[in-house]
Amino acid sequence: MNAVIKNVRRQLKKNSDKKVRESAQNFFKEKVKHYGVRSAVVGRIAGEIFKTIKFKKKSEIFGLCDELWKSGYMEESFVACEWAYYLRKRYEPADFKVFDRWVNKYVGNWASCDTLCNHTVGTFVEMYPEFLRRLKKWAKSRNRWARRAAAVSLILPARDGQFLKDIFEIADILLRDPDDIVQKGYGWMLKAASEVHQKEVFRYVINNVAAMPRTALRYAIEKMPKELKFKAMKK
Repeated sequence: MNAVIKNVRRQLKKNSDKKVRESAQNFFKEKVKHYGVRSAVVGRIAGEIFKTIKFKKKSEIFGLCDELWKSGYMEESFVACEWAYYLRKRYEPADFKVFDRWVNKYVGNWASCDTLCNHTVGTFVEMYPEFLRRLKKWAKSRNRWARRAAAVSLILPARDGQFLKDIFEIADILLRDPDDIVQKGYGWMLKAASEVHQKEVFRYVINNVAAMPRTALRYAIEKMPKELKFKAMKK
């Protein structure tokens, strides 16, 4: 086993917190593997160990990330996501194949999905917006995590007012999705977009409220004024 991977696992085990380990499963419907390490501590470990890696070739770092994802441990996936994000200034179009593989092969819970997509995939799409079409392909996937990924990859761009047309197109694809984990994902995406485009998002919600699951609706209007929330909820 690679010495870097061994060090990551040694540090995660060393920093395991019994209370975190015992309570972590409460946040997930599916069974998750975890060490019980707080997110802030995982971030610190990721940063400290990354600085010790002597080779900095992107393909080699991605190779280490693959090994971390393969373990199935949530905290190891977080380290992989951190390391991938550290490489953001070196992203190139071919890297989407790597992210696509991680989403479709390894992601198995909302925390790993969101950690990967909010920053790594979101930043990538900001750099290469032509890959928005690939997010729309994810939105049509049989894989619930790919469908959620299609939405949550646009959270940060949405907060900056970007890609509104594409956000609505992805919401259209996911509108009647029966999976609550997907409903929460695209509702969150719409909520983020409403921070800059409140009028447009509210119009979208009102036009689609009859078809939109209540879970997605509540997420989408969460940051809107009370009077707008009332109008949407009474429809």
